[in-house]
Amino acid sequence: MKALQNIMGGFYAQGELAVIGLGYNIMLLWQTFFQLQYLPRRIKDLVHQIELSAFGGFPVALIVGTFTGMVLALQAGIELARYGQEENIGALVAASMCREMGPVMTGYILAGLIGSTMAAELGTMKVSEEIDALEVMSINPVNFLVLPRVVAMALVCPLLTIYTNLIGILGGAVIGNMILNVNFNLYFRYAQESLDLKDIYSGLFKSFVFGITIALVGCAQGLRAQNGAAGVGRATMRAVVISFIAILIFDYLLTWLFYWTLSS
Repeated sequence: MKALQNIMGGFYAQGELAVIGLGYNIMLLWQTFFQLQYLPRRIKDLVHQIELSAFGGFPVALIVGTFTGMVLALQAGIELARYGQEENIGALVAASMCREMGPVMTGYILAGLIGSTMAAELGTMKVSEEIDALEVMSINPVNFLVLPRVVAMALVCPLLTIYTNLIGILGGAVIGNMILNVNFNLYFRYAQESLDLKDIYSGLFKSFVFGITIALVGCAQGLRAQNGAAGVGRATMRAVVISFIAILIFDYLLTWLFYWTLSS
């Protein structure tokens, strides 16, 4: 009985921490929104964050996008070839990349690379009392640290998603041509005909939301870091895990919104 009480107590404590963390993230988003009016003063920091996020993610997106498109084409092509419909892999790969795989894989890349970096950087500043020093000097940490990172990720994530989509579609074309003997012209014609405007803007809106989420979670975990280097390590791990879970949840909600609610 006592063991059961301990387990229930542990679940309650974890649930309480999750609610506190969610509330902190919402408050941080609210504060960042009201700091947008000061963005022109932070242009230099914004450009620096865009450079870090974009150039850090491009090489990984190249590899991930290529192999994602190749795997999609190979798996779909094997099944379609049984029915003599392998020429349709262009449509399938293009729709899959633009609707789901491009935004989600790009979000995962940026969460692992940039979100974790934000948590580690701000966490180190927090435990070394640099953020307390900023507040003593009447410098708002949200304006100085969070605002440029959130705006940069909101811009970079959709741009990197476009790049991942294109690379994935090209990777699928190579597999279609080399293994399934699908002509390049036929592949791209089917890909172009299958995509409509909703596929493109819904995927880019998802990536916009993912970018804001990744930056907010990374900054929030860093600003809440405690207990020295070990606390910074835990904050970094939590930033990646929470971002991954949030991306999946938002992906489902936005897919439901665009392809179920708004279509009915």
